[in-house]
Amino acid sequence: MTITAGTEQTQGAGAPEPVEQSPAPDARRVGVPRSPSGGALGGEPPGPRAPTVIAQAARVLADRYWATLPGRLLLARAACVLLAAGLLILLAVAATGATTAWDETAQRDAPRTVSATRLNLALNDMDAQTANILLSSGDSGTGKGRLEESYAKASGFYGEAQETISRSLRTLAAASEGDPATEATVVRLTDDFAHYQELIGRALENDSRPGGKDAAREDYRTATDLLTGRLLPEARKLVDANNAVYERQYAAARGDLDVQRTAEAVLGVLLIAALVLLQIHLARRFHRVFNPGLIAATLCAVVAVVCGAQLLTITYDRMKVARRDSFDSVIALSRSKAIGYDANADESRYLLDPDRRPAYELSFLDKSHQLYGIQGAGLDTYDRRLADTWATYLNNHEDKRFTGEYRRELDNITFAGEREAAQKTVEAYAVYQRDDRTFRRLVAEGKQQEATVFCIGWASDTSNAHFGEWMKALDQVTAINQRHFDLAVREGRGALTTEGPMAGASLLLTAGLTVLGLRRRLAEFR
Repeated sequence: MTITAGTEQTQGAGAPEPVEQSPAPDARRVGVPRSPSGGALGGEPPGPRAPTVIAQAARVLADRYWATLPGRLLLARAACVLLAAGLLILLAVAATGATTAWDETAQRDAPRTVSATRLNLALNDMDAQTANILLSSGDSGTGKGRLEESYAKASGFYGEAQETISRSLRTLAAASEGDPATEATVVRLTDDFAHYQELIGRALENDSRPGGKDAAREDYRTATDLLTGRLLPEARKLVDANNAVYERQYAAARGDLDVQRTAEAVLGVLLIAALVLLQIHLARRFHRVFNPGLIAATLCAVVAVVCGAQLLTITYDRMKVARRDSFDSVIALSRSKAIGYDANADESRYLLDPDRRPAYELSFLDKSHQLYGIQGAGLDTYDRRLADTWATYLNNHEDKRFTGEYRRELDNITFAGEREAAQKTVEAYAVYQRDDRTFRRLVAEGKQQEATVFCIGWASDTSNAHFGEWMKALDQVTAINQRHFDLAVREGRGALTTEGPMAGASLLLTAGLTVLGLRRRLAEFR
């Protein structure tokens, strides 16, 4: 046999057959990670991707439930029960939040703010009554020339104001625990009030000694400086701070209710729609017109949604009435009453301390503008400008020619009888303002005793009597707003105890009747 060069020799007999090596599997086909250069990386190949697992699980559930009528009924039942449970939880959270908001409003925020306004008022009243005592006491040490009625009433009002201040400070101190800023303000007020009482006590003691009127006047002046420089600003700060806490709580509660009302409407519509669609589906598949259990469940769901909506709506509206419609007016009127007492005190100070008459006259005018502001009006033109702007307002309630606390109240008229009472208050205020000009004219004419009697006397035609009528009219407006505040709180809480339980019970019945309504239909497939 010829051997050809360059060719393979055949294997000898009995030699093992060569084993054919299969090519390495393509790493890309088996999912083996590859290096940037294209080679497969070492390690175990990863398992199925998460989306693949989820998709497979969804297919299994769809094959098991959605593809069969019993499965679809089970899913529909679960959806209805879950919607009812979600709505129940939402209403429970809303009711709990509303209960907390009403408790904070009625037991903390409003009482603390009112206590602060009473403190502010009582401080002004105490100082005014001190001046009235010194004016009506007659000659120091002898009592000669004493105005007995004025002296007795001023002494009584002084004691009442002192007690009100002490009680308000105790209330505010207890309420400020946990609030360092407010607590510090109350502590400063308490310390300053103790010093103020010491000065007033010294003034009254000096006034009881022969020849002590000048010393009493000096002590009173120092006490008044402490009052206007520290006590009143701190008291007003407490009013503003407590009112701001109430405002924040109100804004937060109303914001939560906005979200809850929307969520309740969405869940309610979905629940009722799911029950109606389920009823239609059963009627078509089982050739029965009605499923009594589902009809009852749907009716319960409607009751629950309506009661839940009423609960949230009543709470939302009553919170607005309590805060905006009534309490805002209570605060404005309380401020105006405190300012009025301070202005009245300025008249007594004007009589008691001749050296400071220009300052007290300007102070009186400033307080007048805080109550009923008229741009550019002085004491010589204030009465005429007040009469003109008030007549214009009576013809057009939108006229804005005056400002101040009374403007704020007149722009917030809400309740029956409130406008008439507010207008009566402004008219009584105008009478008091005219008395002030009479009082100053008597002083300018040198009729000091007549001016004193007209200022602090109690006859029906005196400035003091007209001041009392003004305060009485102001209290009537405040009482109207306070009554509606209390009513709004009661109605808001009442909705929680009526609409809330009814909605909760209806939702529980909805879930139970849905399960019972489908029980017989599902039993047919067993």
